[in-house]
Amino acid sequence: MDSSLYVAMSGAKQAMVAQAVNSHNLANANTTGFKADLSQFRSMPVFGPGLPSHVYTMAERPGIDFITGTMQETGRELDVAIKGQGWIAVQADDGSEAYTRAGDLRLTPNGLLTTGTGLPVLGGGGPVTLPESAKMEIGSDGTISVIPLGDTAATLSAVDRIKLVNPEVADMVKGKDGLFRLKSGLETEVSAEVRLVSGAIEGSNVSVVDAMVSMIELARNFEMQVKMMKTVSDNEAASAQLMRIG
Repeated sequence: MDSSLYVAMSGAKQAMVAQAVNSHNLANANTTGFKADLSQFRSMPVFGPGLPSHVYTMAERPGIDFITGTMQETGRELDVAIKGQGWIAVQADDGSEAYTRAGDLRLTPNGLLTTGTGLPVLGGGGPVTLPESAKMEIGSDGTISVIPLGDTAATLSAVDRIKLVNPEVADMVKGKDGLFRLKSGLETEVSAEVRLVSGAIEGSNVSVVDAMVSMIELARNFEMQVKMMKTVSDNEAASAQLMRIG
């Protein structure tokens, strides 16, 4: 295969991969606590006998954008946002412990505290389960206090505490489910330094404007690679015609 055709073909393919990552980010521009995936291109040599001059383009995800999203006040007692660094521990679908910044919490009819996507929020002894109450408060340290039905405000008592953690972001990896875990696969300890803001949620850190600009740039890049393949095809056809004349 002509080396220029190979470069153009691989470039077009990887532009589509990068476009998929960018589209995923854009689709989550309104997802609570979402962290954007980063993407970049780099040239890679083709290994093998007789191919030292061939290269191809590879789109890769060098990491995650951990910049904090915009804090949005909601006034809802179950909504919490992390102030600064930190994560909320949740139970993933596979039963493992994972971490998220999504603080749009819900309470099921059975009293189970979950995220907006239905993942159980972890406390001191596993998933947080709350009794029926007239009022509930979530403190800045994650402590959940309730006033039992029929009681007065003087009976406000703590029933559990949301597990808040703060591992190094360099030690974290984002899974296909959008949740974060430690690269080691282990669970991290509770951090007393993480603070919550009640009545607010953290929005996505995706910039819609930047994502749209990237979408246009990647579309143009793909078109350029396709044009290059067409040019190579035309040149090969012209060369073949000259050979027939000779």
